[in-house]
Amino acid sequence: MRRTSTGGPPLKGHGALSNPPGRFDRTQVESVDDGWYLEETPEHPATTLEPERARSVISRNESPDIPFEQSINPYRGCAHACVYCYARPSHAYLGLSPGLDFETRLFYKQDAAALLERELSHPGYVARPIMLGANTDPYQPVERRMRVTRSLLEVLQRTRHPVMVTTKGALVLRDADLLADLARDGLASVAISIPTLDVELKRQLEPQAASPQARLRAMAALTAAGVPCGVMVAPIIAALTGHEIEAILEAAAAAGARWAGYSLLRLPYEVKDLFKEWLAAHYPERAAHVMSLVRGMRGGRENDPAFGSRMHGTGAYAAVLRSRFQVACRRLGLQTASHQGLSTGHFRPPGGRGSQLGLDFTE
Repeated sequence: MRRTSTGGPPLKGHGALSNPPGRFDRTQVESVDDGWYLEETPEHPATTLEPERARSVISRNESPDIPFEQSINPYRGCAHACVYCYARPSHAYLGLSPGLDFETRLFYKQDAAALLERELSHPGYVARPIMLGANTDPYQPVERRMRVTRSLLEVLQRTRHPVMVTTKGALVLRDADLLADLARDGLASVAISIPTLDVELKRQLEPQAASPQARLRAMAALTAAGVPCGVMVAPIIAALTGHEIEAILEAAAAAGARWAGYSLLRLPYEVKDLFKEWLAAHYPERAAHVMSLVRGMRGGRENDPAFGSRMHGTGAYAAVLRSRFQVACRRLGLQTASHQGLSTGHFRPPGGRGSQLGLDFTE
């Protein structure tokens, strides 16, 4: 499938400035003005939403630096439009661009709840916490009408299955009833991702995500409802958001966060060029410095895919960031465990296959 790779000025409501071809595309189109007719580029690319038919919804993880074994992504692509999103390259597998296509060509898991029930009822299934939001946000704007995430939570509530949610969408509050019910049995936790408290920077960096203040209010409300919450200071972008580590942790602790985690900016595959294009447009005077620090924490490269170092980086600057994060967490009483233990002993498989009540252990 052909995609244009020509960039342009920032588009309101979008993180990417262009629609470069994915790494699997064999051909691409380049716009040329021949003096006869130049097709007008739409000011705002139209957003489409299509069903994605899948045979299963639970993905298994074997990465040693990710604190969960199972995840579900209700959506593919994300209208939050965060320019730094490490999930962007996954659109290339569909023959689509990791650029604007990722933000506007969206897919939802059709019959996700029914598929989940079928997988949970399998005779060999063993309950392990499921992460919602490992790749794209389960509470992006289309969830308000599609309710795929809520339908999955309803299955997990009914079967008493442990679930972890990661989001930057304040819409998570809509499902406080389900999450609070699960949390009463130690079956639910929510991590709110906040890379910056600067409203203007947020508008440029993650245009369609909830404001930092709305995320903090959601955290406070979930905490009041009895749902354990944490904060992910992610991604930390050197020379852009790195100075905010302590302020974000302080605001999250005041909103009721119990634990905190962080990760550095990751630039896999096509994300590298998209981010550099964004930097040049929004922060040209800082672009070279930002990328120099990124390379300094990635062994001289723009991305480090190695387990163990890809999340937190290496080198002196990465060590300083790590130390600042740890000192602030100790001062604020925030735990830094990779994830909070959730009970698996309450699981009741669909269809009455038996129970794991007797196991009574936590992850």
